[in-house]
Amino acid sequence: MKRFFQKVALYAKLPEMRLSWFFLPFLLALLIIDSIYLPQALVFAVLGILLVLGAIILVNNLRLARSNLEVKIERNELKSIIANLKDGIIAYDPNFKILIFNRAAEEIFVLKSGEVLGKYFAPETAREPKFKLLSQAIFPSLAPLVVRRSDPGQYPQIIDISFNESDMNLRVATDKIADSNGQLLGFVKIIRDRTREIKLLKSKTEFIATASHQLRTPATATHWAIEELSKQKMSEEQKPIIETALGAVTKLMKTINDMLDVSKIEEGEFGYQFDNVEFITFIEDIIRDIEPLAKQFNVKIYLEKPAEQSIALSLDRQKISMVVSNLIDNAIKYNVANGEVIVEIERLKDEPYLEVSVKDTGVGVPEEDIKKLFTKFFRSVNAVKFATEGSGLGLYIAKNIINRHGGKIWAESEINRGSIFHFTLPTDPKLIPSKEVIYGEE
Repeated sequence: MKRFFQKVALYAKLPEMRLSWFFLPFLLALLIIDSIYLPQALVFAVLGILLVLGAIILVNNLRLARSNLEVKIERNELKSIIANLKDGIIAYDPNFKILIFNRAAEEIFVLKSGEVLGKYFAPETAREPKFKLLSQAIFPSLAPLVVRRSDPGQYPQIIDISFNESDMNLRVATDKIADSNGQLLGFVKIIRDRTREIKLLKSKTEFIATASHQLRTPATATHWAIEELSKQKMSEEQKPIIETALGAVTKLMKTINDMLDVSKIEEGEFGYQFDNVEFITFIEDIIRDIEPLAKQFNVKIYLEKPAEQSIALSLDRQKISMVVSNLIDNAIKYNVANGEVIVEIERLKDEPYLEVSVKDTGVGVPEEDIKKLFTKFFRSVNAVKFATEGSGLGLYIAKNIINRHGGKIWAESEINRGSIFHFTLPTDPKLIPSKEVIYGEE
């Protein structure tokens, strides 16, 4: 009962209910006038009608008051949640008037909400020093370096931004705000400060680079010594030992070199030299060099060319050769006896890209492993069972090389039926990123 009266008291304070109490004296005055000038029967009739109307108005106002109270409570809860989120939240209308700017956004951009809320932003706002970083986050085309993590035109738009003025790195997700009819009301940006994360990644990369450099010198000396021993005369019992040692140190050298490549990639210092390359001939040369390995595994390689006789692309010959060789090498090693590898080159319709696919008839990859294939040190369960050796770095390196060229790489597979690895390269040099960036793992 006490709780009921508390609720009544709470509703009574709401504007909708105060309006009902405001009209009560008028109703009483009307009732008094009716009792003086109308017959008694009509007075009771009017009283009944007024009571019914009053009850209807009261019930409707109670419902409206309850609905408004719930909306206010939800709004306050939402404001509290937004205010305390660790990610920066910025909302603005179609005219770029800032509507929401939470505490995390204040810390990221070193601005008070009072300086930003209600302010209209435009590209010209970036000329004001204190609003420059925020303007670049709102208008990414102004930022010195942007890496897209989502397809153009699809929401939410996800990008990584880095700046010249500071070592700050931000991941910005932008989504539309629309009403129930689909009419655009504005946009909301969720901003994550990845500066510390990137610094930790760089520290880890520096450690890997240092360790790899330290290992490379003794490994190279060991490889040279065993290689020289293998050229000497020895007994039949000694030959298998030397061959095993040489094979092991060769694999060790490859792993060390892969780790050094990864560290250079993650430092943004892998180094690219772009040239105009006749692509079909380029792929033919790679296949010719790798055919001895295919014969060793009893696998046949086929090349399916496009209708065009010649296609020129701007690319780093040595880096793309690493990608193609790695994909074909995997397609051969994880294939079955008398299997096939089909390399196909195709120009995409209505898009300025060339697609290369490497299809095999091998062991395949489980569906749950597909998304992890291009991460560092990952090897599929099927691959480990089929061939225990491997560093799990080849596809990670390949992904970063293709990203640097402005393309994409992905895979599809079916267990015991084979896999297809695809990658694209732009035919328009303008689509190639202007500089090398740290891509890391998405």
